[in-house]
Amino acid sequence: MKKIGAAALGALLALSVGLTAAAADVSGTWEMTSQGRRGERTMEISIVQDGEKITVTMPGRQGNDMTGEGTIQGNAIEWTITRETPRGEFTMNYKGTVDGDSMSGTVEISGGMGGRGGVEWTATKKTP
Repeated sequence: MKKIGAAALGALLALSVGLTAAAADVSGTWEMTSQGRRGERTMEISIVQDGEKITVTMPGRQGNDMTGEGTIQGNAIEWTITRETPRGEFTMNYKGTVDGDSMSGTVEISGGMGGRGGVEWTATKKTP
């Protein structure tokens, strides 16, 4: 009987570890706020999730959407947006943590617009 109990306990522990490692569900529309050179900026972003892969669509300053790809592993999220501008190409690398219907992190900006590191952002889920 002890062998059965130990086997059941081992299976339960393996299941609970698997559940905690599952990616958070981030699909939907989010309201994101960050501090920019011109002050606080709030925008709606859209995330489509396929397992651990995510596609993020964000509005650009000129009204054109920017789309990037990234990952969600457990509650750690990251994605990259690359954009062509008159000053050259620049890249925004977003990294953060998801906590239910909110997430927060930093964005590192490099390239044609000049490097800016560690700009903080927060987001709240609007729709599933």
